[in-house]
Amino acid sequence: MIAVLKQGATKQQIENLCTWFKSQGLDVHISEGKFYTVMGLIGDTSKIDIDMLQDLEIIESVKRISEPFKSANRKFHPEDSVIGIGGLKIGGGNFQLIAGPCSVESPEQIMEIAEKVKASGASILRGGAFKPRTSPYDFQGLRAEGLELLLMAKEKTGMPIITEIMDANHLPLFEKVDIIQVGARNMQNFELLKELGKTKKPILLKRGLANNLKELLMSAEYIMAGGNNDVILCERGIRTFETYTRNTLDLSAIPMLRELTHLPIVVDPSHATGIARLVKPMAMAAAAAGADGIMIEVHNDPQHALCDGAQSLTPEQFEDVAERIGKILEVVKQ
Repeated sequence: MIAVLKQGATKQQIENLCTWFKSQGLDVHISEGKFYTVMGLIGDTSKIDIDMLQDLEIIESVKRISEPFKSANRKFHPEDSVIGIGGLKIGGGNFQLIAGPCSVESPEQIMEIAEKVKASGASILRGGAFKPRTSPYDFQGLRAEGLELLLMAKEKTGMPIITEIMDANHLPLFEKVDIIQVGARNMQNFELLKELGKTKKPILLKRGLANNLKELLMSAEYIMAGGNNDVILCERGIRTFETYTRNTLDLSAIPMLRELTHLPIVVDPSHATGIARLVKPMAMAAAAAGADGIMIEVHNDPQHALCDGAQSLTPEQFEDVAERIGKILEVVKQ
């Protein structure tokens, strides 16, 4: 349920109403916009008399939210969320370009890539330390050592870093990581999501390869229900009957999610297609469709990459893509 307050409602009136809601066993989330203040009520609202609420002096309107996701719902929070990331912002018109290797392989590799993608316009460095792989015999990442190398690159370039977590027990290792990524395979690892809800770090939540948008938003709800509202959604392609690409990039998810939620939306065209030459057109399309950020895999020697070399761009190719994205963003903002 949400209650929209009239303009001019005093701080004391809002506090009194909030206290009453809490006495009814409800959690209250307050969202202050330019023109309205919205009070989102979470819990069993069946005993709340809507007619009584609408008769209150400070209430403009009251409505029940039919969707099961509450905190992530745009009705709950009408204006776009803007999330801070190491001095940067994403969402609400703030666009960020994220780039780096699928996996961190060596100090020389991550340093070279970090410096080159930053020079080309990337603002956030990605890199895998813990790698979930389909085969147990594939490279699993450098793990804690990989995190240390990412932090070294962060210190040298000043770029915030994002990397994937696979186990809540690893959280102490992520203390200096700026954004924690939840991969597609863990989108419905609810115990992990609950633990991430207790953190104070932005969480990038990737859509599962066979999950619909409602399920993605319900997973975001798990994190937000724990108290962490800094969730970034990521469309990374879904599994369909098509075999010419690794996955099918669902660009329609961007405008659809924009209607449903206030959370920022990032697109990963690298994992979506699995083919380096398709990353450029898909990245451009994602920018045109209104994404808040794009995440691209870049490797200085894709042919010899230990992970996902086929979908990785060279630094020179990334520079070209970044330039094209910049031009599209200029048009979109007009």
